[in-house]
Amino acid sequence: MKDTLAYKVFIRIGVLVLLLWSLGPVYWTVASSFTPTADFSIRPINFFPENFTLDHYSRLFGIDIARIGGVAVFEQFRAALLNSVVTSLGATALCVAISALGAYAFTRLQFPGRKVLFLAVVATLAIPAYGVLIPLYRIMIQLQLVDTYLGVALIYVSAYLPLSLWLLRSVFEALPVSLEEAAQLDGAGRLYIFFRIVLPLTGPGLTAAAILTFLGAWGQYLVPLIFSPQATKPLTVLVPEFVTKNFIDYGLITASGSIALVIPALVVIFLNRYLVSGLLAGSVK
Repeated sequence: MKDTLAYKVFIRIGVLVLLLWSLGPVYWTVASSFTPTADFSIRPINFFPENFTLDHYSRLFGIDIARIGGVAVFEQFRAALLNSVVTSLGATALCVAISALGAYAFTRLQFPGRKVLFLAVVATLAIPAYGVLIPLYRIMIQLQLVDTYLGVALIYVSAYLPLSLWLLRSVFEALPVSLEEAAQLDGAGRLYIFFRIVLPLTGPGLTAAAILTFLGAWGQYLVPLIFSPQATKPLTVLVPEFVTKNFIDYGLITASGSIALVIPALVVIFLNRYLVSGLLAGSVK
């Protein structure tokens, strides 16, 4: 049955509305980052910058501050950007490594309580973050991990490990056991089979788990707001600080927000196919 003209128009309108809803705020942020501060109060609102400027980016990167007459924020911005990269990449590496080992154990090894333990770990996805903030904060204080890279990375791992574990378990279950049995007949050990045979075959699944973990860690606000107040403060915590008691620096907010969008956008653009193939890796056996 061929689609009617009304159906095609309805689909196109729906796609257009979805694109405007999702990409509209991104465009507005980027366009505002090139708009002079004085033009933010102009009415009616201009959807395209009439007076193009790079002053906001110059302030972020410490270029010609004397000419602009702004406060130097380059050191803060550079440190926050570095903190975001380090904590996100560290959490991603730890989460993927632990979830890969755990998922393989839940899939191939037989031990008492295997299913119950797996369900208990995955069930932690239903626990709201704010419900464990106080006990988690007390634990981090006792371990002296507050405002450290390791402490923040471990919190991210605990948050995204259940999802990665669930995803990789389905990927490992889709692999034929005959490959591992053939390797065992040739005298290969369990670790050799895991690192040399299983992991290369689960590349898309590992990549998907890494992407989801990285994007989740990069966009975190509540956790670093509490556990990374100073030394390891990321971009998500620094950007709201451009709002002061008497003035909101829209230029710095939109410019730093645009830069913060670049890294996750590049990850999604260039690794999107790996994300899709990884999520579908365990759907067909």
